[in-house]
Amino acid sequence: MDVPFWVWALTVGVILAMIAFDFVGHVRTPHAPTLRESAVWSAVYVGLAVVFGLLIVWFYGGDYGGQYFAGYITEKSLSVDNLFVFVLIMASFGVPRELQQKVLLFGITFALVLRTVFIVVGAAAIENFSWVFYLFGAILLYTAWVQARSGGHDAEEEDYKENGVLRLVRRVVPTTSEYHSDRMTVKLDGKRFITPLAIALIAIGTADIIFAVDSIPAIFGLTQESYLVFAANAFSLLGLRQLFFLIDGLLDRLVYLAYGLAVILGFIGAKLVIHALHTNELPFINGGEHVTLIPEIPTWLSLTVILLTLIVTTVASLAKSKRDQGSRAIAG
Repeated sequence: MDVPFWVWALTVGVILAMIAFDFVGHVRTPHAPTLRESAVWSAVYVGLAVVFGLLIVWFYGGDYGGQYFAGYITEKSLSVDNLFVFVLIMASFGVPRELQQKVLLFGITFALVLRTVFIVVGAAAIENFSWVFYLFGAILLYTAWVQARSGGHDAEEEDYKENGVLRLVRRVVPTTSEYHSDRMTVKLDGKRFITPLAIALIAIGTADIIFAVDSIPAIFGLTQESYLVFAANAFSLLGLRQLFFLIDGLLDRLVYLAYGLAVILGFIGAKLVIHALHTNELPFINGGEHVTLIPEIPTWLSLTVILLTLIVTTVASLAKSKRDQGSRAIAG
């Protein structure tokens, strides 16, 4: 896939413009977005992602278009899972609802920068070391096992605690106990303090690092084209702020999401291992020769498995939630 520099520049410029518009148009003035506002802008961002994918199909063909859509849907699914952690962080720090947009947008921007760095490093590693596919596959298979074992998000709620970075910040930097509108720092009695809003932002930023560990290998398992990896990540993150407020009340109903993500990550992990075998150069595996007994998984099959898994997971989750509500109503 030959992507000219001007296409890269145009894509990055559009994404930066969208982030700037989000900040100026929605976040600069603190407010709690309405359900209608969140729904409209979520639809806009999803629409832009779909239009971009159709342009990829038009200019580069259906195979690359399929790789992009498979990557975008996977990254979007992982982003929804990440929202559970964001909800916990917001609740833990008592972030007022009208200030949550700012924390999310800054966190999303940091995540995009961080993932871009990971993409550059990952692409360079893949280019020079074929065994990296084994490593990425192992990471995804382990993550899939952890997701399946958790069986939901109760474990995340019980295990969430301030990490070492946050504890270090609190010890080193003077911090206020109350919020001061949407300010990150405030000067009191001639001394500069950071506010809980800044601490919440650091919490989301450090969480983003953990999310990138399974996100980047997952997308590289679907496409090795750096341009598509970057675009899929960018478009999946851009509408995350609106999605947070749109499905905030529905997150607890997606009770089987962890299982669905476990299936997707496990599938992509197996796909990476198979690809690693096809490009094998490790001397202790088949004498350094390629292993081609198992055929590689085509893009159309990856996209089909991802879509079917998400549909089944969502329908089953909503059905169980409805049954549980009925049981509680009868018991009540």
